[in-house]
Amino acid sequence: MRTGVKYVVGGVFAAMVGVAGVGAYNVYEAFAGDSDASGTSAGATASRPTGPPTENEVRDTARDFLAAWSKGDTETAALLTDNAAGARQALTGFHDEARVSKVTFEAGQSSGAKVPFHVTAELSVGKGGAEHSTWAYDSALRVVRGKTTGKALVDWQPTVVHPGLRRGESLQTGSDGAPPVKAVDRNGTELDASALPSLSTILPALRESYGERAGGVQGIEVRVLGERGELGKTLHTIVKGREGTLRTTLDANVQRAAEAAVKDYREASVVVVKPGSGDILAVANHRTDQFNAAFQGRLAPGSTMKVVTAAMLMEKGLVSAGKSVECPKYASAGGRSFHNQGMFAISGGTFSDSFARSCNTAFVGLADRLSGTDLSGEAEEVFGLGKDWKVGIPTFDGSVPQSDGADTPAALIGQGRIQANPLNMASVAATAKAGYFSQPVLVPQELDDRPIAHASRTLPSSVATQLRAMMRRTAVSGTGARAMAGLGGDIGAKTGSAEADGQGDANSWFLGYRNDAAAAAVVQQGGHGGDAAGPIVRRVLAARR
Repeated sequence: MRTGVKYVVGGVFAAMVGVAGVGAYNVYEAFAGDSDASGTSAGATASRPTGPPTENEVRDTARDFLAAWSKGDTETAALLTDNAAGARQALTGFHDEARVSKVTFEAGQSSGAKVPFHVTAELSVGKGGAEHSTWAYDSALRVVRGKTTGKALVDWQPTVVHPGLRRGESLQTGSDGAPPVKAVDRNGTELDASALPSLSTILPALRESYGERAGGVQGIEVRVLGERGELGKTLHTIVKGREGTLRTTLDANVQRAAEAAVKDYREASVVVVKPGSGDILAVANHRTDQFNAAFQGRLAPGSTMKVVTAAMLMEKGLVSAGKSVECPKYASAGGRSFHNQGMFAISGGTFSDSFARSCNTAFVGLADRLSGTDLSGEAEEVFGLGKDWKVGIPTFDGSVPQSDGADTPAALIGQGRIQANPLNMASVAATAKAGYFSQPVLVPQELDDRPIAHASRTLPSSVATQLRAMMRRTAVSGTGARAMAGLGGDIGAKTGSAEADGQGDANSWFLGYRNDAAAAAVVQQGGHGGDAAGPIVRRVLAARR
């Protein structure tokens, strides 16, 4: 049956709500009951009304319910439903947590027990309720007969509050997060995560840290909140957000090359850094999860750590590039036995020979002449590892702990308790190339004047010269030669393979530099450094012009 009756009810709530922040209420409990509001026991009189509610009952019940709701009289409104406890919770939340300061209803033509109505809600948010907005939408209610009392009551459902709500969902009113930003590369090219998928975790982190500083304006919205706390669709925008522009140190061309390079391998990550400035030119991950292993991974870096170890040994005067060093097939130190990959030996060779061929035993054989603080000191004081880096988003900044006698041999070849990621090892390559440490940055420091890490000393010039010569030899004729083949300019490299417990194949590591770009990559279970990580590094270095 349809009626032509329309009516308007409205009112202002007793308390204006204007506290900044997020308001939410959960409607799962609010719509879970099925008892009527009267509280009358099941032994009610047998003369109670039966059958569907009459036209007048439908009209009067809807009118009284909407009138009470509009005045903020949630108790009266709740008692006019078949689930008073649930309705009380939901209507109170609508008033107090959804930031509604005034609401009016216009009921439409009923169809049987169903009454459509139009909602006009005034919302007040921000400090002192400074931001105002009108939210208009259509909803509906249904009038049923109470099971125990026979009274005409509103059938309490999530859609009474808003037609977009379902069981278990909430309304959340507040900011839509940090102000939006348009991130651009060092040349002003916009960075789009749909085209550069490795940035899908990085761009939100940049928004969180720099949205406001970049000139963005925070939006305020009414949104659906899922049963597990996940944000759903926006129902109403109170304040439209405005994006700011954030300039990063990334190079879009190198970033595209990095994205393409890691796609060929599972569980692969790469970072490219500019020596001398620390500017991060690219970061890419290709993984089965969304973890930013390039910045936050913690893996033993294997023989790429020999760049740091070699610098330390030369600073201490224990070796020089041209000095003879033994490289047997096997060596014992710290109660453990070590061997070279492929079981090779070098007879009568120099330290440069051992570095270029990544001879483990040449390094391990010097362990008994070192203290447990020598490598950790070099790593922190010269290469900046383990310091508190302020890159622009969260990072793990390397760990090279002091070692005892048993740990020292393994630490010299990047095993044991040493942990690093491609960001850390790209910085090691950049430090070797420049001769001094510059903390990697993704966002220029001048944007926020954040304190950045500094090394306490630089590489002595003679050590830096020898180290670069050995890295060049590795790239031209050593273990990195196949990966670096065809690259011109000033190049250097170091391969690494790091065994990990429970893995069949070693993790593949490679670091290198070419002119003004230094890079490091890891491919978990990729095997030899030159076979998997090496081609990734070569590809990103070739992209830098």
